[in-house]
Amino acid sequence: MKNKVTKVAEVSLKYKTRIKPSERLQIKSSADAYNIFIQGWNEDTLEHVEEFKILLLNRANKALGTAQISLGGTAGTVTDVKLIFQYALKTNAQGLIICHNHPSGNNQPSDSDKKITQKIREAAELLDMHLMDHIIITPHDGYYSFADDGLL
Repeated sequence: MKNKVTKVAEVSLKYKTRIKPSERLQIKSSADAYNIFIQGWNEDTLEHVEEFKILLLNRANKALGTAQISLGGTAGTVTDVKLIFQYALKTNAQGLIICHNHPSGNNQPSDSDKKITQKIREAAELLDMHLMDHIIITPHDGYYSFADDGLL
């Protein structure tokens, strides 16, 4: 019997930061997270299409980085939970804050917003991570925080 040669793809996970740990921003409130998200948001899309982003945190609630998870249409976007945790695991995050915008200007969470928040929260707990907040950004009315409203 001959040994068969098998081919298997090699997997590589990388996370590089050029920011010293002492220079990382510490998140102490929903306003701190909102400011990070809004500064990185494309003003041209805020009122036109829905986007979903994450902010990854270390144990001291210092920002490790942000990532765009999805870019959708005028009424919604697909949130891939596996993709969120690929980023979280890659950065060795202990906590995360999720964020999306409502182009309509209504900053109140929908039923689907509540469901995806719960799904992400449960997945985080399985991985010994903590979902700190879910922030909804609107073009003119600031933001809504699940944590501030007691929903997390």
